[in-house]
Amino acid sequence: MKKAILFILLPTLLFAQDFAKHVNPFIGTGGHGHTFPGATVPYGMVQLSPDTRIDGSWDGCSGYHYDDSTIYGFSHTHLNGTGVSDYGDIMLMPTMAESSFDNKVYSSTFSHTNEKASAGFYSVKLDKHNIDVRLTSSTRVGFHEYTFNKDGQANIILDLNHRDKLLLGEVRIVNPTTIEILRRSEAWARDQYVYARIEFNVPLKVNLVKEENKENTKLEGIFKGTELALSFSKQVKKGEKILVKVTLSPTSYEGAKLNSSEIKHWDFEKVKKEAETLWNKELSKIEVTSDDKDKLAIFYTALYHTMMQPNIAQDLDGKYRGRDNQIHTAQGFDYYTVFSLWDTFRGAHPLYTLIDKKRTSDYINTFIKQYEQGGRLPVWELASNETDCMIGYHSVSVIADAMAKGITGFDYEKAFEASKASAMRDVLGLEAYKKNGFISMDDEHESVSKTLEYAYDDWCIAQMAQLLNKKEDYQYFMKRSQNWKNIFDWETGFMRPKKNGGWDKPFDPREVNNNFTEGNSWQYSFFVPQDIEGLIQAHGGKDKFEAKLDALFNAESKTTGREQVDVTGLIGQYAHGNEPSHHMTYLYNYVGKPEKTKEKVHYILNNFYKNTPDGLIGNEDCGQMSAWYVLSSMGIYAVTPGKREWSSVEPYFDKIKINLEFDSPSREITKSSSLKKLMLFEMSNEYHEEMGAVEAIDIDYINAKKIIPVPVIQAESKAFKDKLKIELKSQNSKDDIYFIINDKDDHLAKKMFVKFTKPFEILQTSTIEAYVKTNEGQSNTIFATFFKKPNNYSINIKSKYNPQYHAGGPEGLLDGILGTENWRKGDWQGYQSQDFEAVVDLKEVKNVTEISARFLQDQRSWILMPTKVEYYISDDNVNFTYFGSVNNTLDPKIEENIILNFIANETKNKKARYVKVIAKNFGKLPEWHQGFGGDAFIFVDEINIK
Repeated sequence: MKKAILFILLPTLLFAQDFAKHVNPFIGTGGHGHTFPGATVPYGMVQLSPDTRIDGSWDGCSGYHYDDSTIYGFSHTHLNGTGVSDYGDIMLMPTMAESSFDNKVYSSTFSHTNEKASAGFYSVKLDKHNIDVRLTSSTRVGFHEYTFNKDGQANIILDLNHRDKLLLGEVRIVNPTTIEILRRSEAWARDQYVYARIEFNVPLKVNLVKEENKENTKLEGIFKGTELALSFSKQVKKGEKILVKVTLSPTSYEGAKLNSSEIKHWDFEKVKKEAETLWNKELSKIEVTSDDKDKLAIFYTALYHTMMQPNIAQDLDGKYRGRDNQIHTAQGFDYYTVFSLWDTFRGAHPLYTLIDKKRTSDYINTFIKQYEQGGRLPVWELASNETDCMIGYHSVSVIADAMAKGITGFDYEKAFEASKASAMRDVLGLEAYKKNGFISMDDEHESVSKTLEYAYDDWCIAQMAQLLNKKEDYQYFMKRSQNWKNIFDWETGFMRPKKNGGWDKPFDPREVNNNFTEGNSWQYSFFVPQDIEGLIQAHGGKDKFEAKLDALFNAESKTTGREQVDVTGLIGQYAHGNEPSHHMTYLYNYVGKPEKTKEKVHYILNNFYKNTPDGLIGNEDCGQMSAWYVLSSMGIYAVTPGKREWSSVEPYFDKIKINLEFDSPSREITKSSSLKKLMLFEMSNEYHEEMGAVEAIDIDYINAKKIIPVPVIQAESKAFKDKLKIELKSQNSKDDIYFIINDKDDHLAKKMFVKFTKPFEILQTSTIEAYVKTNEGQSNTIFATFFKKPNNYSINIKSKYNPQYHAGGPEGLLDGILGTENWRKGDWQGYQSQDFEAVVDLKEVKNVTEISARFLQDQRSWILMPTKVEYYISDDNVNFTYFGSVNNTLDPKIEENIILNFIANETKNKKARYVKVIAKNFGKLPEWHQGFGGDAFIFVDEINIK
């Protein structure tokens, strides 16, 4: 029996204790945690924090890193633990003496000894001009207090070009104490709007302006431009304070003015106290008992991190900027932003179903509005922009989990409609997934991860369909949810990428490559949360599955292939620093070994979470890393969001009390609690009566038709010279496989599928179709096309390609198969830090009239066109003569993926047997590039010789 805990958590609302005192906002600001220490309130629009990094680097995604010693300013929006940089909107920096817009001048050093942070508060001393800064906030207003510790001219710098690319900046001087701002910017969110209202407690004058790359002293009016900064000044005496309130709005100047009413006074201590009260209200939802102050700090900081987002994204009157970039008004719910769903569907959102049902329904209402206004559910939504970062359509997991747990307040039918619409699109490999039952490398990059995550999401949609009595939809999506079986290699026990109908070779389960999302086969082969029993059986039963789990945790803690900064916190090949691994420790419960779950979970709790700046083993990722800690320390985890049950482990704390939103007694969990005991969530009577929820929710595969896994079409390569041997395999050796061969000579002939009995050979370009047939049914029909090479040339590559980008080996440059703009599918050869040089042997002397080679540019991935391509010819492969050259004319700053064919022609007949191709590497990436100082790649695909 799998061990699970499903429990009633009865609500109360008591927060007399000071839980906020345990929060240490510096946890995660060092190492690779990517958190920020600044002032915010639960789920607030404002995150007012110092910025120590302005380059958008990996460890600077939040704007702050504990290793730094320079502060550039204090901006009002920040991301908590993401892996991509954005935000840093409306940056202010206090200085003294002469104003400057050079951030190297207006920035200041600081010391951690003069820095403090707590829930809702941050302070620091700026060394350069001896200025004390204190920050706090309400939901939509950031509150600054600057103390100038010497006489002189005090300045407040407003730099709208801070961090992100400024698409349009506008500053309106309303009066000497009030200004209005629009900052429209581009970074991860391609078109972000932030309106702001800045109020000073004393009159300040504009003493310097930078507008459209020009500095002037225009003192009134409206300033606009893509380069825009202003300095506001006042003469101060030693010890004088200037207070500043900055109010944000996603909609308009009027919205910012309305939102400013959140703080109608200038009492900094009062705002700070109100922020602490808000935090205590939220943190009081879970009370833990411990004599270990570090454990309390880690727990309550983790809970704090889960409550820093999603962020409210509407004005006080309900107005918000929708996915259609129009202004709408939320009716009956609050509109939110920052949905890191690939991360948070796993633990953070299940935690919210436990302690924040109202916001859970608000999130889903937000999803529905984004579907109505943008045509699909959010994937990774940021500031009303779909970033399309990460994979899957995991909004459906959040929806299914809420429905399974009886959370109301949103339209179930509309949520299902939106979920189904998102799953029926023909993008990102979905077309092939629907047709073939899996995604191949030929169809889409990250094919293994996408197949697995789509399958889980489809199971979630099936659960919605079951609750809504949509029987056909239930069967359809339950069938799709079994597609993981089509990429499970029954011989190795791994999820493997497929290419052209067969397994891609060579295969190393430790290899991080473009067939997986931020991981490798080890880290994805256990992602079948919707059918754990099926996965156990696919391995041959509980004993073999347990052995596979043991092998995961006992393997060498080293990956191969591409360096992936997300893969951290390794225990064997388990990577706690990245989300795909988070459920794996609990899988031992499903084979009757809860003691192994306890051993692994408690090891992680003890070793991977610390009360230090580098106290997170990987990116916080908008609360998911911390949600794992919160849930696991309580003794539960949602292995399968979309089911009511929680997988269990011995609690980490002596006593845990959970307080929910309504006026009822709390529920206590202790280490002596019986974790085998099943307990149910409290559901509303209305939900029971209308949905019949209890009977319908715990759905498994008993009532769903099983799929037959597709066969494998295996050959040595996709291209061949003379003949090619083809073999067909099925997961069960007793299965019957049927196939047909279509080639160019008989493509119009009516052919019948025949039973496969032994390997066969093809002699020309052919397409093989095959399916498996059993007593229980028939698999999808799959296709594989094998190409007879258009020549018998051979190639000797002098350079060394990156093993991640091999295009099938050297012959891949002569096989007539052309790569597409999506280089991640594996049809390009990649060379870094070197020129490309190769010699093609034509096998005999021929007249050569044209030589060409195709190259790809994707500058965001460090792939740039060669600066020049040179061609030489020879009769003896020793003495080469010049044939021609082509200089690159493509701008390296272009962001689109572009393919160019570098063609050299010769009108006179030139005889040669050997052709040499040399492509000059771009070299070091320039200062404008995000990878400044790194080495560019050359990506080459096909060499053609006429």
